[in-house]
Amino acid sequence: MNIPSDMPRLKGFRFPREVIAYAVWAYHRFALSTADVEDLLAERGVIVSREAIRLWVNQFGRHFADCIKRERPGCADKWHLDEVVIMINGEKFWLWRAVDARGDVLDILVLKHRSAKAAKRFLQRLIARYGQPRVIVTDKLRSYIKPIRNLAPEADHQAHKGLNNRVEGSHRPTRKREKIFGRFKSARQAQRFLSAHDQINTIFRPRRYRLSANLYRQARSDAFDLWRSYADEMTA
Repeated sequence: MNIPSDMPRLKGFRFPREVIAYAVWAYHRFALSTADVEDLLAERGVIVSREAIRLWVNQFGRHFADCIKRERPGCADKWHLDEVVIMINGEKFWLWRAVDARGDVLDILVLKHRSAKAAKRFLQRLIARYGQPRVIVTDKLRSYIKPIRNLAPEADHQAHKGLNNRVEGSHRPTRKREKIFGRFKSARQAQRFLSAHDQINTIFRPRRYRLSANLYRQARSDAFDLWRSYADEMTA
């Protein structure tokens, strides 16, 4: 990624913002560890520690995710909700994820329980941000029934595991990253990383099988242009 070198420097940072933006992009775009990103930068003549890269990812990953959410057009009115177990320090947690009919990730939430209370909390976050959906598709978990009835009474709730392949497929990058991390270290780390990772992958992973080569290259070019504009907005 060729980010313009004339970008203003970030106050308090030794490296220019294009280097920081590149590190955050490489970390989230590919299944890389901070050590891998360190090597990529070293090959380009930038000597930086993996700890510095970890700090950049934690501090600025959220910035890029927020920019992507801000620029994204309104979500589709059909939502797919699902939950998947993740292990953190030997304990079982549940990753709740919602995607819309276009496959864009709306939100994720890492919670200790897979209960009606957890489902209500997640649905409240979604409705507060996106409003009422027309259709909600879930698996057959009964914990969804009462929260949907109370919070989205006019929505058509379709509880059928076979209809929810769209959101279940969105869990795959999480499983891939779990292997890189050697599992997440805390619920906070998982929430912070996945909230940014899902949004960044939204613009850099268009559905290639649906696009011609020229359309895919144009989508990729547009994503790079967006990333450059977001990098220019970074603040310490």
